[in-house]
Amino acid sequence: MKFDVSSTALLSRLQIISKVIASKNAIPILDCVLFELQKNKLIITASDADTRMLTSVEVVNAEGTGLFAVMAKILIDPLKELPEQPLSFEINEENMEILIHFENGKYNFIGQKGDTYPQQKPLNEVNTSIVVEAQKLMSGVGRSQFATADDELRPVMNGVYFDIQPESLTIVASDGHKLVRLRDLSIHASERASFILPKKPANLLKNVLAKETERVEVRFDENNAYISGSNFEMVCRLIEGRYPNYNSVIPQENPYTLTIDRISLLNALKRVSVFSNASSSLVKLHVVPGRLIISAQDIDYATSAEEKLICEFDGTELKIGFKATFLIEILSNIASEHVILKLADPSRAGLVIPVENEENEDLLMLLMPMMLND
Repeated sequence: MKFDVSSTALLSRLQIISKVIASKNAIPILDCVLFELQKNKLIITASDADTRMLTSVEVVNAEGTGLFAVMAKILIDPLKELPEQPLSFEINEENMEILIHFENGKYNFIGQKGDTYPQQKPLNEVNTSIVVEAQKLMSGVGRSQFATADDELRPVMNGVYFDIQPESLTIVASDGHKLVRLRDLSIHASERASFILPKKPANLLKNVLAKETERVEVRFDENNAYISGSNFEMVCRLIEGRYPNYNSVIPQENPYTLTIDRISLLNALKRVSVFSNASSSLVKLHVVPGRLIISAQDIDYATSAEEKLICEFDGTELKIGFKATFLIEILSNIASEHVILKLADPSRAGLVIPVENEENEDLLMLLMPMMLND
């Protein structure tokens, strides 16, 4: 086999899909990237036990067809240091010797036969599919993923939940302390369906969708999801189990409404939280008409901080505690210039809602409070 390929084009594809490869694999060939030469296209595959990603790159002067596998590190590390230039690959299919020629030198190493690389099982004939704009899917996964859990006892909480209704797609993530619910009213389906996307493929998807401009098809059965765009395909095993009824934990009556500049609140929390107790990260929000007072203290080190911000609030005086790191994460994943905090009392969940939603979107984030000492 022979072919020529752009060094930067090959590197960009390898860097994206090599993130699939696990640090320890039970099957040694999964430490490798699989290449398949088909005419003027080089199909590149990386996989672990649960997730598989494919992409392709155009090649020229191709001779022959076939499969070969190469340790990802052997290619990625030297290509990072090469300026853009054509690479000429020659693969001896008898002894799997691989020779790469470039402008100022050559690399020579031994690959592996590609026919021992594990094959992907196809989806069941009965499956569900939806079509989503790539940037919408990336935005939905990106804004919700931080709220997923790391819970060995409840694995369903460790993924991003896709709740597909005939009139909308709702993306949900929660760890029991915080919750994100993003409803997109522009996405429709023929029937109700749902699946839980694990954290690793969700993160991979977020990275690969950044370069996609078109629509992405999502097909899934009870065990696997198949997500394909113009430049990639990803197949992953889904988390099995029933996701909790997320709507039941969202309070319907939070009478106190506070409207505030998001960036001002975010930056104040970052400053004040430095003075909170390192183990609890507790900050107190003291709301009075027209003003929000943010404070934190660490009795062990005799440190404290307080900042006052202007806000819109015409309810009765209220004090409530939140974990600063969680509230900072929530505010960092909202794009709106202003946010609304809907509160009830110091023991009930608070809601954070953007004042300006994206078109056809309904975003809600929830945060459970922490007990205050005073």
